Amino acid sequence: MTLRARRLIACVLVPLAGMACGRPAERAADTEPSAPRADIALGAELAWGRATEVVHARVPRNATLASLLRAHQVSEELANEIVTAAREVFDPRRLRAEQPYQLRLTVDGLVREFVYKIDADRFLRVVGLGDETAPRFDVQVVPYEKQRALVSLRGRIDREHPSLVSAVTAAGENVLLAMALADVFGGDIDFTNDLQPGDGFDLVFEKTVSEGEFAGYGRIVAAEFRNEDRVLRAYRFEVPGGEAGYYDERGRSLKRFFLRSPLKFEPRISSGFSYRRLHPVLGVTRAHPAIDYRAPVGAPVVSVAAGTVVRAGYSGGAGHMVTVRHPNGYESSYLHLSRYGASIRAGARVSQGQVIGYVGATGVATGPHLDYRLRKNGAWVNPLAEHRKLPPGDPIPAAHLAGFAEARDRAAALFLCTSAAAQRANAI
Repeated sequence: MTLRARRLIACVLVPLAGMACGRPAERAADTEPSAPRADIALGAELAWGRATEVVHARVPRNATLASLLRAHQVSEELANEIVTAAREVFDPRRLRAEQPYQLRLTVDGLVREFVYKIDADRFLRVVGLGDETAPRFDVQVVPYEKQRALVSLRGRIDREHPSLVSAVTAAGENVLLAMALADVFGGDIDFTNDLQPGDGFDLVFEKTVSEGEFAGYGRIVAAEFRNEDRVLRAYRFEVPGGEAGYYDERGRSLKRFFLRSPLKFEPRISSGFSYRRLHPVLGVTRAHPAIDYRAPVGAPVVSVAAGTVVRAGYSGGAGHMVTVRHPNGYESSYLHLSRYGASIRAGARVSQGQVIGYVGATGVATGPHLDYRLRKNGAWVNPLAEHRKLPPGDPIPAAHLAGFAEARDRAAALFLCTSAAAQRANAI
């Protein structure tokens, strides 16, 4: 499929999947009432009987609210009145450079309305209620209206886009969605080493829009990943009274005891598990009970399973190292780190996928890489081989299989939207 075709699918499917093949787009659970628009103040303009001008601009560097207003010929006294009024709901010191604002004022410098975008969720609105002899202002922090739609996306791994991040980006989305997809299949696919040209994926996910602009991703509802000769499917389902999780078409959990890799993207295995390996620095042959991943300095390293940190410190040739104890007699170790994750210290509890450190080249190392080791009942084991032996997580209880099947079938129908759009794009 061409890059143009992939992008077309992403664009076509936003409205298509928003209707869920005919269903209207869903409004986000946290949707707020529509914010009043700046151009509805016509009645006030007629009542005041003065011509107005409207300025659309962005906050310059090192500006304050007062200096911004004065730059538009607002008197110092009136600017100070507005700052004082605004301070009741918003700290004017939090004005940020490059944020957009709109100012509506009369030709003689009276402020009718000032609107400033605080962030993707809120804006500050100051409305002038009085005249030059008795200036009064209504000041509010108003939430933007948000809408959430279901969106379908198809992507493909090829020589031009060999990683999940590049494939998702080529399809019109960004790295945050790629990371979420990697989390769904992280127990079955090592996204640093398992991907091959010809692999592909479809997914249905929530996308939030605010004021016509992208405002973030919601949940992945369903996903399919085609990796070499296997097809993996994931459906999100929340067992009543429990937490939401991802399950295959038969209701088996995709959550594994261990993640396939402690790194999410891009790195490659540079040295495998071996009982006899020539050490590249010391020049002696000895055991290498680890998997080495070549990765750039600063790449995040995650714990492959939930557990308790038993060591986080410098350890000679291992450099900065973290060791985590897991249930069933397992311990995982991460060597040559450049630094540790937030709150990572001996005794800290960590969850599966939590960042525990960052790739470095501390200790005895020829360059930046992660040395990842796994021990079971005190003996080193090959992490890749051990992962294949572990069973999947708990399946959906029989009492809730009917509810899961209904949710699965609704989500699976959305993939038909993706396939239909892909066929149209391939025909272009």
